[in-house]
Amino acid sequence: MPLVSVVMPVYNSAATLGSAVRSVLTQTHGDLELLVTDDESTDGSMDLLREFAEQDKRVLPESAPERGGAGRARNLAIQRARGDYIAFLDSDDMWLPEKTEKQLAFAAEATAPLTFTSYFKMDADHDGESTDWVPNGRVIRAREHVDYRAMLVQDHIGALTAMYDRNVLGTRLMPEMRKRQDYALWLSIMRDGADARGLAEPLAVYRAHQAGSLSSNKLSLVEYNWALYREHEQLSVPRATRALAGAVWQSLRNSRI
Repeated sequence: MPLVSVVMPVYNSAATLGSAVRSVLTQTHGDLELLVTDDESTDGSMDLLREFAEQDKRVLPESAPERGGAGRARNLAIQRARGDYIAFLDSDDMWLPEKTEKQLAFAAEATAPLTFTSYFKMDADHDGESTDWVPNGRVIRAREHVDYRAMLVQDHIGALTAMYDRNVLGTRLMPEMRKRQDYALWLSIMRDGADARGLAEPLAVYRAHQAGSLSSNKLSLVEYNWALYREHEQLSVPRATRALAGAVWQSLRNSRI
């Protein structure tokens, strides 16, 4: 059975952290490790993680040496990983119980080193568990096949559903950027020739943030997307402009779901 290394960055997430961790520990594919990096939380998140670690040896929390943001926290976790696959989950989202099992089977069948799935959206104040999740009509649909060119126009991969094969791709870290590190990672993998395959079944649940927050205001990411296209991907101004228009359109469309 392949070992899956689950990467989770944490910063002041005590209110939602428990349901996120439990959604990993209750996976039907149990051969996994949960690598959590706490980015100097002040709300007791690390204490909660230590409690989980005492109860389940698969939970492996560590504190970041200094505050570095989500991208650096993810990279610190990736560097500790022992798994055949690297998967990602933020501390306010959840996986449905069969997510890992079904995605591993899908990856093997599709012979794809980078896979992702559809996912549900839930309200910011949702307080249930993944094991009692009732499917709703708010679904972000996974595209069947995505290559580098398609990803430049839109980021089709929800980070909470992404999983890559280390045996094929090696250990891939996220670029040191303040935001959009996940998007930059998918692009770098595809730029090297690996396409991504999407599983149509929704297998994760994304927490939609409150209106007015930085996370809910997708237009606030315009400058980060522009920097990604121009500096990281070195696109020309016309190509970067087209890519940015696609990114804004997708964000606005998904925000209505």
